[in-house]
Amino acid sequence: MGLAVVTGASRGLGFESAKALASAGFDLAMIAKDPTRLNLAQQKLSESFPNQKFTTYQVDLEDMDATRAITEKITANEEVPEILMIAHGVMSEKMSKTLKTNDHEWRRVMSINLDSVFTLVNGLMPAMVDARKGRVIIYSACLGRMSGPGTAGGLAPYRISKAGVNAFVRNLAHETGLGSRGVLVDAICPNHSATDMGGPDAPRTAQQGAATANWLALREFNPGDTTGVLWEDNEIVPW
Repeated sequence: MGLAVVTGASRGLGFESAKALASAGFDLAMIAKDPTRLNLAQQKLSESFPNQKFTTYQVDLEDMDATRAITEKITANEEVPEILMIAHGVMSEKMSKTLKTNDHEWRRVMSINLDSVFTLVNGLMPAMVDARKGRVIIYSACLGRMSGPGTAGGLAPYRISKAGVNAFVRNLAHETGLGSRGVLVDAICPNHSATDMGGPDAPRTAQQGAATANWLALREFNPGDTTGVLWEDNEIVPW
């Protein structure tokens, strides 16, 4: 197997994706903000999969210059990734309606949920495209959909950042030939999962929330199969 890059890899959905990809035989470049938790996650995976390589890259993804530097460091130090799993994210404050929020909260959420996604993809994906082999899976959210139940009002920075992720994925997938050039690009909705962000009373475990992303990363893809869409529970849902 080759290399998988996983963001948010120290906990929650990101760790579950990191664990699933390690179980499938991939070496990992693990990205997260908290160095203590990141090192602990690396230690757990190393103990479970002693024959594989787990490299950590600590960065605050709100910092765009630092995020760009991490992509350059990974490019210099690692082989070309076969999988780019973007699993990090942050919720906006409960009262962050459009007319109630402030510049700092808006910028914080957009920087982490959307701007860093661009920087990571822009820095790491070109080599995957050149190799004509790769899968990019980006954790989005059903709250970012423009249709369906519960898709309007409140949590403005979060909803709009995830709507931006959805548009980003659709545009990028079309730019890269919808799989015809060997690279797949998809978004997933993990639903409300028991993570630090989702809280302990969420109806899904983190493992359940990560299942669709992990399936996308490892699925067999044949001519005529669909990519460049939003997935929920292994099914395509409207944007």
